[in-house]
Amino acid sequence: MLKPHNDGGFETRYEWLRPGQLRARQTECPLIFFPLAPLEYHGPHMPMGTDPINAGCVAHACCKELRRGVVRPTMFLGTERERDPDTLESLGFKRDQYIVGMDFPARQWSSHYLPEEVFALVVAAETRCLIAQGYKYVFIVNGHGAVNHNAVLRRLCTELSHTTPAKVDYAISFPDEALAAGAIGHADFAEASVLMHYNEDSVDLGTLPPKNVPLKYPDFSIVDGPGFTPASKPAREVPRASDPRYASAKAGREYFEKTVAEVCGKIEKFLQQ
Repeated sequence: MLKPHNDGGFETRYEWLRPGQLRARQTECPLIFFPLAPLEYHGPHMPMGTDPINAGCVAHACCKELRRGVVRPTMFLGTERERDPDTLESLGFKRDQYIVGMDFPARQWSSHYLPEEVFALVVAAETRCLIAQGYKYVFIVNGHGAVNHNAVLRRLCTELSHTTPAKVDYAISFPDEALAAGAIGHADFAEASVLMHYNEDSVDLGTLPPKNVPLKYPDFSIVDGPGFTPASKPAREVPRASDPRYASAKAGREYFEKTVAEVCGKIEKFLQQ
């Protein structure tokens, strides 16, 4: 029989709490975590739910660490759009190809990307439901790094914070320093390591070629951070530092713990607004 997860008497999952429990938790602190990201192709070696899984794990860990608020069920939704000519060239494609997000022609499966306007409407509607329930602080934990996806969230946070009684904000579920340094790519060392930390069996490195074979961006939808920019190397292949074939649960734990500490710090400041 499935039983609710109870960590020291502090249940973090909204869906497992009864109305009276939700009311009591909200009275203590009107904070709700809202993890989200799309089901997206992450190469042959990683699960489709990589981004929302990461967002949900970070959200629950922060809720447990702070012992405040509750976590809304993860929303497996997000957006992406066609790659611009410069990015296509950086990734090793022709400038006039039509490629949306990480759905490169060689992929084995397709991603679930909503149009930006639909994604915005769904997130706004759900956030307004939470605010109508009495939550004064809605913190979105976002597992997806797409530029347009984040632009939608940034706009909604600004709009909802100024047009409702609540404050709404978001953070990406990876360390700020690593993001700023371009150390976080797609289906790369960092993402594979984090998923291995959550569940080592979820990553199957045996689906990738031997380590002596270069991982070309177009072949596997695996890209290091600079690969999306003009800093991309002419070889259009994943460098050693970003190669998922060297990923480890230990490295993933370090990424995870640093992310949780940073997001907890952001939420502490958020609650003081």
